[in-house]
Amino acid sequence: MARAAELAACLEAVLGSRGNANRVFQILELLAGQEEEEDVLCATRTCSRLFGALLERRELFVGPLPAEEASLAGPCSAEHKYKVWMRHRYKDCLGCLAELMGHDAFRVKELSLCTLMKFVELEAQYPLIKIEWKGTLTFPRELVKVVVDGLLPLHEDASLLISRFQEYMEYDDVRYFVIKAVTESIGQVMQKTKERPLPFYQQNVFSLISPINMPNKESDMVKFMMKQDNWEELKVSKLQAHKQAFEKMWLSFLKHKLPTALYKKVLVILHDSILPYMNEPTLMIDFLTVAYGIGGAISLLALNGLFILIHQHNLEYPDFYKKLYSLLDPSVYHVKYRARFFHLVDLFLSSSHLPAYLVAAFIKRLSRLALTAPPEALLMVIPFLCNLFRRHPACRVLVHRPDGPEGMSEDPYIMEEEEPSKSRALESSLWEIQSLQNHYHPDVAKAAAVLNQSLSEIEDDISGLLELSAYELFDKEVKKKAADVPLEFEQIRGLFGKKNDIFAEHFTLD
Repeated sequence: MARAAELAACLEAVLGSRGNANRVFQILELLAGQEEEEDVLCATRTCSRLFGALLERRELFVGPLPAEEASLAGPCSAEHKYKVWMRHRYKDCLGCLAELMGHDAFRVKELSLCTLMKFVELEAQYPLIKIEWKGTLTFPRELVKVVVDGLLPLHEDASLLISRFQEYMEYDDVRYFVIKAVTESIGQVMQKTKERPLPFYQQNVFSLISPINMPNKESDMVKFMMKQDNWEELKVSKLQAHKQAFEKMWLSFLKHKLPTALYKKVLVILHDSILPYMNEPTLMIDFLTVAYGIGGAISLLALNGLFILIHQHNLEYPDFYKKLYSLLDPSVYHVKYRARFFHLVDLFLSSSHLPAYLVAAFIKRLSRLALTAPPEALLMVIPFLCNLFRRHPACRVLVHRPDGPEGMSEDPYIMEEEEPSKSRALESSLWEIQSLQNHYHPDVAKAAAVLNQSLSEIEDDISGLLELSAYELFDKEVKKKAADVPLEFEQIRGLFGKKNDIFAEHFTLD
């Protein structure tokens, strides 16, 4: 309480008379000391009120800040010297607040962030940048850069502080200059690492930029922090400029090697939150090609972005189906992203112009892998395969081969062959599906038996089966009403007595 009273007295003295200006050092000294958490918080609030009032009263020097000693020693007026001197104290305050964003206590970090953003808002309304020509931008870009650098530490997770900052990203001008600042930060930080990932830093960047909501049209851009007369003539008010900055930021972020977990996070949001807001989405091909070649779940997720580029932007991807075929391994029936993967494979194999050998190779490999798949995946993949037969009648020879599996001494299909055209799938038969007709799960056996009959022309809707889980199957079985099951073929009439004298027949009692 004593410290708070002391700071309140300093604040009142400095704002009350310029003759007490030196008492600002008492406030800044406590701010820079970073000793007791409560003292630092109290000093931060005092600085917020002090320099907020000075900005509103326009008592800080406006324009390029001259050197303090030279300005004070020169022939300028007392008014000019006071404003320059107090502007330097404001600069000291900003430096202390930037350091406090790395404080151990989250309360100090949060208050420092909010105070800096308050100064951003005040500088946007009462600019410290002198308008020298019509196109001069008065937004405090350098101060936003200070905030962004504080949000992106190299060696600690700042996701909680970043989530606190997201409310400011609703302002179109703040979002624009944050995007520019992030791009600059990535260039400065990552070039020093020699392509080594920086997990904390890159995760912090992703936490900051992934929730960005870009406007769909220029008329949506109505919320600005800055007030300037020639606003509509400035680049920051144009949607095209926002999209260019957004595109440059993501490309600069994704050109560096990412931690594996971050690859997945980026690819999950790529098709919804990134590609639609880029001026040239095809520039993502390098990133997607690298991700597609990594293998496993990352390759499965990269399919989504490639699908958009191939179908919507006429991208040509050599050996695409060969690569897609190579992704079919036992994990496709178990991975978290199974539903998305099979949805995309369904789209890629929907064209009736695909050669029969290619589709047959996909059918055969999926069938072979199905032998070790869980029931929930089998209930999805069997209708999926039936749809492929409907689209590509030439592949039905796999089911209706005259001799059937019994007429083959061995399966000619080469599972290990990477080239679909050399796998000899069309020479084989679907004995795997015939095996599944004896599956322990009755629903799987029933689904597999469909291929014994002629298929209808209408495709099965598999959308409801893509997300089917083991829990849902179990829950369905539990809720089934069981019929009365006879436990004995003869009804028991009694244990003792004339009608059922078991003991008399089998035992002799003395």
